[in-house]
Amino acid sequence: MTESILLQTLKGKATSRPPMWFMRQAGRVLPNYLKLKENYTFWQMMQKPEVAAEVTLMPIYDLGVDAAILFSDILVIPYALGMGLDFTDAGPVFEKPLAERSNPLEGLNPDPSKLDYIYKVVDEIIKTRPANIPLIGFCGAPLTVLLFMLQGLGRKGDFPDAIKFIYQNKETTKKLIEELTDLSVIYAQEQINHGVEVFQLFDTHAGLIPFDLYEELFLPATKRMAEAVREKDVPFIYFPKGLGTGIASITPDYCDYLSIDWQTSLPTARKLVHKDVGLQGNIDPRLLYAPQDEIEKELEKYIKFGSENQNWIFNLGHGFIPGLPYENAKFLADWVKSADWKRSV
Repeated sequence: MTESILLQTLKGKATSRPPMWFMRQAGRVLPNYLKLKENYTFWQMMQKPEVAAEVTLMPIYDLGVDAAILFSDILVIPYALGMGLDFTDAGPVFEKPLAERSNPLEGLNPDPSKLDYIYKVVDEIIKTRPANIPLIGFCGAPLTVLLFMLQGLGRKGDFPDAIKFIYQNKETTKKLIEELTDLSVIYAQEQINHGVEVFQLFDTHAGLIPFDLYEELFLPATKRMAEAVREKDVPFIYFPKGLGTGIASITPDYCDYLSIDWQTSLPTARKLVHKDVGLQGNIDPRLLYAPQDEIEKELEKYIKFGSENQNWIFNLGHGFIPGLPYENAKFLADWVKSADWKRSV
């Protein structure tokens, strides 16, 4: 059997086109997901192996992507740390955010067994996936997860209370990062033990603090995660959204591939990022609101980059947005597979 195009690319092999998958591909824009969601809460969907596996694999059939990514949530780690968490229709809600507690470290009680249901999901995916479709595992990076833990969902876009806490309580913040990273390492390695072949670390809010502070407090945790994943001989993708010119500091110590957001062009990223680090991204998901002829015009600009760079995974610069037309998401996936990437393979 031919190895999947994603794994070939990650191993440095030449392919006729870039591999393709999309962040937040499992859900949101898929009519079949929205129909399935009528029968379950989000929490129920994550906890039922057959349902979570079905959602994970849905984009393979409905979009034609080259890989599946585990259907789960970045906040399963705080849940396993003992924070009361409920996934409501309005989003995840913590009983009491850490910034509101007199001692944020008190009461955190790591229980890795609270993540066991996710490994059952992974088992089910591996059992039922089509041949030649790799499974991507993931977790949230310490900064993004910590922001939610500190503040909850209120004004979640810029997390002012959480950022204030970090500046006022640097030593406590370091201890919280350590707790988060310890459990995330266990979580990542267990996903791999159950069959995950690629791992991505999501730091959606990496750009909310100055890079110098990010480098001091959070990049060491990224390096630990990278080492833990690679120890299992699995490639590590890192997505620090909003990091800006900080990507120039990302060396192979931190990841095998760096996912680029839509604020930074791929040619610029390629000049800034260490030459031995592959790139992923960076289509603006909002492009999919445009008419298909306009989408195609924008996509054609990627041919030159794709023809010159074998170490690139086609992806979005952030996840699919709820309400994007499914037809345009399918058009995007079909275009990648039918375009002439001008590669001599």
